[in-house]
Amino acid sequence: MNTALKIAAFTAGLTTVFGAAYGVGQASGDVPAPRPGTAAHGAPAPRDTAGVAPAPDAHRLPGGLQISERGYTLSLDTPFVTAGAPVDLRLRVLGADGRPVTAYLPAHERELHLMVAPRDLSTFQHLHPTRAADGTWSTPAALPAAGEYRVLAEFTPAGSTEGLTLGADLHAAGDLRPAPLPETGRTVTVDGYTVTLGGELTPGRPGRLTLTVAKDGRPVTDLQPYLGAYGHLVALRAGDLAQLHIHPDSTAPGPDVTFTGTAPSAGDYRLFLDFRHRDTVHTAAFTLPAGTTTATAVPVPAPDGHRH
Repeated sequence: MNTALKIAAFTAGLTTVFGAAYGVGQASGDVPAPRPGTAAHGAPAPRDTAGVAPAPDAHRLPGGLQISERGYTLSLDTPFVTAGAPVDLRLRVLGADGRPVTAYLPAHERELHLMVAPRDLSTFQHLHPTRAADGTWSTPAALPAAGEYRVLAEFTPAGSTEGLTLGADLHAAGDLRPAPLPETGRTVTVDGYTVTLGGELTPGRPGRLTLTVAKDGRPVTDLQPYLGAYGHLVALRAGDLAQLHIHPDSTAPGPDVTFTGTAPSAGDYRLFLDFRHRDTVHTAAFTLPAGTTTATAVPVPAPDGHRH
């Protein structure tokens, strides 16, 4: 049994709801055939036995929790690595015929976005691997701590206008020291910048999130585009690392960068905001509970490979 099938067997039982998002715009796409219990595009939404319409896409699995979807499979060529040592991640996206996909549609200035996070969500990396002619993607990565990591590949195959996010497990050998989610306030300091989080994630209902960037006590109003946007926000659910789709609301270069997101359930979520200023990308990370009024946050220094 190959690596992809082994991982598929391990992850087949997971159920989820989640995804990633970028500051300005997102890839539009074909509307898949409705699954049982869902309405076709433009049709009235089905109602449950209580007469309440479910949230949009409530019956769809979110991205990142499956290794295979719609005939495409994520094959991680380097599923076992050593923590603390230089790591060159290699992966392929296989089509229904088992051959590597070699043609993609760019989204947010890249053909494929790769995100890597440990199960305890203590760190986060947003990487942009390079593709060889044979369809193999590769990128250096920083895995300073031992543990179980999740690799999320976001891409749109040529011929399809709907993107996919596939996930696979990455095992980093070493001395594992699990840690709980950090608990601090709604304001974090990272690389000399202060980022403040406003708003809530509400289970089953859209909520607005506003992230305000300042430096030396002054609002930053000249954020630079990063991947075609002034801010890029990824939200992962603690426990299964399901990825939440977050929609951008504003296009101004700061100090406020706003998004709308819907939490699929009550629980803790880790929010990672990437923003670019003075030619450097910075990452601020927040722990935001959904279904409560308290949020916590912690800065996450970007690894050297994350700087631009």
